[in-house]
Amino acid sequence: MSETLLSSRNLAFELYEVLDAEGLTRRERFAEHNRETFDAAIGTARSIAEKFFAPHNRKGDENEPRYEDGNAILIPEVKPAVDAFLQAGFLNAARSFEAGGMQLPTLLSQACFAHFQAANAASTSYPFLTMGAANLIESFGTPEQKQRFLQPMIDGRFFGTMALTEPHAGSSLSDIRTRAEPAADGTYRLKGNKIFISGGDHPLSENIVHMVLAKLPDAPAGVKGISLFIVPKFLVNEDDSLGPRNDVLLAGLFHKMGWRGTTSTALNFGDNGNCVGYLVGKPHQGLSCMFQMMNEARIGVGMGAVMLGYAGYLYSLDYARERPQGRLPDSKDPNTAPVSIIQHADVRRMLLTQKAYVEGAFDLGLYAARLFDDTTTLEGEAERKQAQELLDLLTPIVKSWPSEFCLKANELAIQILGGHGYTREYPVEQYYRDNRLNPIHEGTHGIQSLDLLGRKLAQNGGAGLKQLIRLIADTGARAQEYPSLNALREPLEQLVARLQTVTLGLLGDLAQGKVNSSLANSALYLKVFGHTVIGWRWLEQAIRAEEGLLRGTAADIGFYKGKLQAARYFLTWEVPGCHHELAILEARDDTCLGMQDEWF
Repeated sequence: MSETLLSSRNLAFELYEVLDAEGLTRRERFAEHNRETFDAAIGTARSIAEKFFAPHNRKGDENEPRYEDGNAILIPEVKPAVDAFLQAGFLNAARSFEAGGMQLPTLLSQACFAHFQAANAASTSYPFLTMGAANLIESFGTPEQKQRFLQPMIDGRFFGTMALTEPHAGSSLSDIRTRAEPAADGTYRLKGNKIFISGGDHPLSENIVHMVLAKLPDAPAGVKGISLFIVPKFLVNEDDSLGPRNDVLLAGLFHKMGWRGTTSTALNFGDNGNCVGYLVGKPHQGLSCMFQMMNEARIGVGMGAVMLGYAGYLYSLDYARERPQGRLPDSKDPNTAPVSIIQHADVRRMLLTQKAYVEGAFDLGLYAARLFDDTTTLEGEAERKQAQELLDLLTPIVKSWPSEFCLKANELAIQILGGHGYTREYPVEQYYRDNRLNPIHEGTHGIQSLDLLGRKLAQNGGAGLKQLIRLIADTGARAQEYPSLNALREPLEQLVARLQTVTLGLLGDLAQGKVNSSLANSALYLKVFGHTVIGWRWLEQAIRAEEGLLRGTAADIGFYKGKLQAARYFLTWEVPGCHHELAILEARDDTCLGMQDEWF
């Protein structure tokens, strides 16, 4: 049977040949696990995703949540799917045994979650948002807040959201207007409006815990004046029972081109002057707390983009194998049978491009998950710090590169299906619409590029960047053992060398205060940096594929040769083109910066 969510062989390759998942079981936290328990969790995830999530993906798209009497109404299939997810323990997959979790490595929990993201991005978003909100309270909440809100979230009774965006401010969080006034009982009264709040209302849980950014009366201007609050839909009594409805109003639903099954809400806080909130962490330091959830969400968005691209790739691959049409250019006899379209070179080009994009990005997303495991379970503090520095550097890439290039993969999937591709009868058009939201979710490409070039590169004296360059050099040195990889290794090494030169120049300009000109073309920098990282990950995969071929497992020869061909495509077709963007960056080209409003 063909696989529709992701390739199980490719997942096994990533976990056990590239990223050494079994090596994690030698660490104390994961010592009770082995490959058998890992594979069992993955099998359960695949089964639930196929049985409960995938079947209503189209129905959820065609029947958006409705606004009725101040509530959001979903199709009935969503709740049993989410309940199956909860009952199988995936909400707490990475949480400790003592806290009721599976104590899986993040690498494995991400591999499990990937199946749900591919099956139904919209329904999956509800528990995923809850996981991020729960982790935030666990990190920064008081013992009382953890008892009142975190434990019910762990139990699956309460769900969570993040409420950042406001109508007038968009991504500019420094300009938020939501206010929080201290009350005599130590709580706060919030007043303001938030928009585009995913999962902001639904009937899937007893309560919804909103993590809300707001400003106190004495808040300094800008991002240094933002505080973080827990604002539940229903108040919670001291005995943990539900109290009255809080002053949080669902003002309406937004209607999106994709992820239509996820409620996107406008919420009003404090219309009646009695919206109770609880301060999380210290006053005016809410954004630094919220960045934990935002960074988790950014990696989640990136993996979601990967899996939508992956689902489109697998569908178009099956279609290309089964669809007969036309004859090869050297066949002149109209009486011969049409060939399947995968026999046409241009269709293979489009399939190979998709494979290079989605499997390269899939590797990067799982690599980031393993880095997170390193930040918490490596033995030495210095090693954990190193892993965190690299993860911080790569987070903008993990979020943005798949959001752009796995979307391009979805576009190619539509093209392969031809006229069928853009009809509602085939799923690839929905995959494209769903994925089109990800370049905007959790910070646009422009915002991520400013974060990368303006902050992450120079962070801690460039420690993350130096580490990345060392890792790429190490991969290149190991690739030299295989003469067949020279043609793949050399374009990457040339790109890394020139990228370093351009990066030093841009960072030097920033140090001199040339901020606008240095950051004007940051989106180009993000693209080149992302291609460099993905090129490195493909070279790593190519080494593992060569090792696999040497082992001589006959059943896997085609798989490994496919890996090498995809690596060859990316490193010889995609990577060399980055020198054009580097030339623009090197010249500090001001074509876009110099354009004037009145000239449009």
